[in-house]
Amino acid sequence: KRCELDEAVLVLGSATPSLEDYYNAMQGEYRLVEMNNRVVDQTLPQVEIVDMRRELEMGNRSMFSNALYQALQHIIDHGEQAILLINRRGYAHFVSCRSCGYVIKCRNCDVSLTFHAGEYALKCHYCGYREGYPKTCPECGSKYIKHFGVGTQKVEEELRNLFPSVRLLRMDMDTTGRKGAHHKILDAFEREGYDILLGTQMVAKGLDFPNVTLVGVLAADSALNIPDYRSSEKTFQLLTQVAGRAGRGSKPGRVVVQSYQPEHDAIKYASNHDYTGFFQREVQIRRQFDYPPFSHIIRVLITGEEEKQLAELSKSMIEWLEERIADSRLLKEGLLDLGAYPAPIERIKSKYRWQVLIRVRTEGEYRDAYHHLCEELNREFYRETLTTALDFNPLSLI
Repeated sequence: KRCELDEAVLVLGSATPSLEDYYNAMQGEYRLVEMNNRVVDQTLPQVEIVDMRRELEMGNRSMFSNALYQALQHIIDHGEQAILLINRRGYAHFVSCRSCGYVIKCRNCDVSLTFHAGEYALKCHYCGYREGYPKTCPECGSKYIKHFGVGTQKVEEELRNLFPSVRLLRMDMDTTGRKGAHHKILDAFEREGYDILLGTQMVAKGLDFPNVTLVGVLAADSALNIPDYRSSEKTFQLLTQVAGRAGRGSKPGRVVVQSYQPEHDAIKYASNHDYTGFFQREVQIRRQFDYPPFSHIIRVLITGEEEKQLAELSKSMIEWLEERIADSRLLKEGLLDLGAYPAPIERIKSKYRWQVLIRVRTEGEYRDAYHHLCEELNREFYRETLTTALDFNPLSLI
């Protein structure tokens, strides 16, 4: 809109454009300008996929495959640098009782608490709630309570055990919370005072360090099982972007990707730096199930303190929408799907969450009709005690 008002040119630039944007470019709605080579014709790094199931079969129970361990030893011995990605902060994903299976969750959100070793506390990454590490299970009283999973803190500890002399920086929300901390970490790494930069997805994009010859991805498939149709796309984008951090100088780069699903399309195409191949495969799946860019998804997210009230309001919304759609030829022809459901994360910050999802055809006349319908919906269902957020083609359905 800003470009329309100012008669400016909008440039969308990315090595991994969204599937919808690239599809629009293929359809001629955008002008496509491609750069198929790196600056000064640098070669793309070689990518090796390690099947962690095989590592387990061979008796390796470490979070590091043999290939990644040897690659890290090489860069330390030769004065080079590495970036390691683990897209989970904290020490462990969750704390659970091995006797009764109880998982300790946040009292305000429908998520498990993450163990942070430095403070020896459990924290919620959504609302900030924290509590001490329990000595016994709050549910059954058993002493067999333990933390499971891997986060950046656990990886940092393991690296220091494996490579006692390693010079290591960790970059996540816990280490970059203070003003200027983000730049201090990157400046220190750029001055080559450190061997390894370990972090979450904030280390995956935009970093240009000529001495980085190795990138390691510890859990490449961690986002693949998220209940969102974009999960494959987001995984491909993250892997492709972080792989591009290696070999940006005169030395060749290498990428080691560890996965329990190495046959997945997102991982295979990312390992070959093949955006076009991934796009062609993913767009087939989207077309088959009428997901964007072959439809528009409208999400109405309702949050409030009373779950029953949300369920009743969602039902009323559906009934109202069905009546309005039945009375309009455009709305009826444009509708693909309509439903109300609890959000995948049902409660955040003590507020319950329900969503009404509307899937409609992409033709302009249908899109415009549903824009008007959504404006009416907002006016009709405004409630002072509830929060309603309407999003056209949301980036996430979580």
